[in-house]
Formats: sequence, C-alpha cells, structure tokens
Amino acid sequence: MAEAREQPSDLQPVLVVIPTYNERDNLGPIVARLHAALPSVHALVVDDGSPDGTGDLADEMAKADERVQVLHRTEKAGLGAAYIAGFNWALERDYAVVVEMDADGSHAPEDLPRMLDALADADLVIGSRYVHGGQTVDWPKSRELISRGGNLYSQLALGVSLKDITAGFRAFRRGVLEKLELDGVASHGYCFQIDLAWRTLQAGFEVVEVPITFTERQIGESKMSGSIVREAAVRVGAWGLHHRVEQIRRVFGRPGSDDAEHEQPPATADR
Repeated sequence: MAEAREQPSDLQPVLVVIPTYNERDNLGPIVARLHAALPSVHALVVDDGSPDGTGDLADEMAKADERVQVLHRTEKAGLGAAYIAGFNWALERDYAVVVEMDADGSHAPEDLPRMLDALADADLVIGSRYVHGGQTVDWPKSRELISRGGNLYSQLALGVSLKDITAGFRAFRRGVLEKLELDGVASHGYCFQIDLAWRTLQAGFEVVEVPITFTERQIGESKMSGSIVREAAVRVGAWGLHHRVEQIRRVFGRPGSDDAEHEQPPATADR
C-alpha cells in the first residue's frame, strides 16, 4: 500500500502510542507493519508490567531500531492511564501528531496514511468502523452489538453525531492534547475514548471520521469486561445530564460559575 503523501511541516514528526499488557506475540508484527506503511513514524510502547515479557521484547526492539521507544509502568492501571502517560511523554518532546493504536492487530497500520492525510483539515481523526466504507472482520456478534449500542447511547446522551465515538484508532494534533488538561482525565478503558472525543468537541476542535477495517485479534484475549461497559454507561449518562443542565441554565440566564470548565466531562474518581 502506498505511503501517505508528504505531510505539512506542522504535522511532523508523528508518534504512535501503543499500550501493551501481555502482547508479546503481537507487538513485533504490528510495529513491523506500522513501519512498512509509514517508515518515518516513531512508536512508543507503553507497557504496564506485562508478566509475559512484552516489556523486555520492547526494550530489544528499541535497541535495534531508534524509531521505537519504551515507557515502562509498574502495574496494569487501565488503557486510559497508559494513553495519558504516552501523551504526556510525547508532549515533553517535539511530536506534532500523536496516534492511538492497539497492539493486537485490530487496527490496521495500513489505514493510518489516510488518517494522517485527513488530519490536514482536522484536529482529531477517528478511524471509524461505522461510517461508509468502514467494517469489522471476524468480530463476535455480541461484541459488535455492545459496540454499536455504546455508540448509539453516547450519541443520544451527549448529542453528538460521531458514528464511532468509542473507536480507539485515532490521530491527534499536538494542540488538542495540550489544551485538554490530560491530568484531569480519570476514565479508563471503553469510556476513555468517549471522554477524549467529547472533550475535544467541547473545546471547539474539528473532529472527522475516516473509514477503517477493524479485525478481531487473532492472538491473546480481549481486555473488554463488564466493569468497563458499566463505567462507560454511568459516566456518559452523567456527562450528558450535566451538559443539558448547563444548556438550560444558560437559556434562563443562570450560567454555571465557569462555563468552559463545566462543559468538560467531570473528572470524578474511579469506583
């Protein structure tokens, strides 16, 4: 597949953040595919102390290839926390674009060039399964039902038009992450993606969706759980209610103490 056309200078360099927990068998192939599709991008492996040796493999890859970096964390603290750590690492350096991508092969690196092309006219590009041209492959019907239901629930609760707000394959411009106050994001897992997209929209940034092919992982086990789904349902409902209350307050001339702050998802502690 052809590489993305030359990116504007304000969209270089690019860092792909890849969280891992017990992904030793998947990590090498996905990074190789990434660099075959986009040789110039860098990859940051954020490993949460994987007992299967994923972190050790990542260190070996980093020694052999300067485009690979590793951030070790001592415990499994959730997808959201891993991404926040990766984002902060990127912001401490000169990366202009930061990408979220799973290690399990469900996100095709071959789709990333089109996503980066779309970023020329957007602030956040979401790789979407549910816009025209997007698709899922080998995904259990039960998982697809949960995913589609979660997206519909989010659309109704938050009043957004995004078809795949739960998607985890994304490309952010640096300026978005700088403005979102990442340390205030407490969401984990499934809910983290909704949280970040919602914050991005509320901050006035342009968000677009690009069709991708999502493929069920072939090796290892999914990290999805009932607690992750419940967290998303509770938090999204609360954000939607809060947003509507603030709208009503403004209509009646009684805005909150800080409208910009109240428009953000509440940074409540995890339960």
